[in-house]
Amino acid sequence: MNLILIAVTVIVSIVAFGNRELFDRLKFTPYQIKNQRQSWRFLSYALVHAGWLHLLINMWVLYSFGSIVERTFQLQFGMKGLFYYVLLYVGGILFSTLFDYGKYKNNVYYSAVGASGAVSAVVFASILIFPTGGIMLFPIPFSIPSWLFGILYLVYSAYMARNGKDNVGHSAHFWGAVFGLVFTAIVVPHVIETFIRQLFG
Repeated sequence: MNLILIAVTVIVSIVAFGNRELFDRLKFTPYQIKNQRQSWRFLSYALVHAGWLHLLINMWVLYSFGSIVERTFQLQFGMKGLFYYVLLYVGGILFSTLFDYGKYKNNVYYSAVGASGAVSAVVFASILIFPTGGIMLFPIPFSIPSWLFGILYLVYSAYMARNGKDNVGHSAHFWGAVFGLVFTAIVVPHVIETFIRQLFG
């Protein structure tokens, strides 16, 4: 299922690179959702990306962490685990935009693209499942414990969402991560207990 999500996203993104009309039709624009009832944009924006680097980073991270989460869900729930994995991913797409929808629904110029919110949900699901794992960040030459990366990522995303002036959807990253944690805590039995035991013995 993870590979299917990646394949669909890559295909649509590549097509949209050469088709501006399709790109504009799929991107997240709160103003048009509110005023023209184009509610599909709550989901479709995750299928298009701002460029090759944006697409490659998101899909590489999804490939790296998604297989871990998908496998865990399948071990817990069998084939039903695939359904839960899709819910995690799609829920991350939806939930990560709600804050920005409320903030920008009257701003005709605001738009966003990319699967980063959903990818954050998957990454943080994996952190909750395997907190003692390691995450490599370029150019740091050593891995950071997953639990520590999670804390630093949330703090950084929250700060940048409030104070950042770049063109990155930090609030989508933050709320996608929050959704991944909450969803996994609700769905996977004893995951909080296991998380604590892995960290503290």
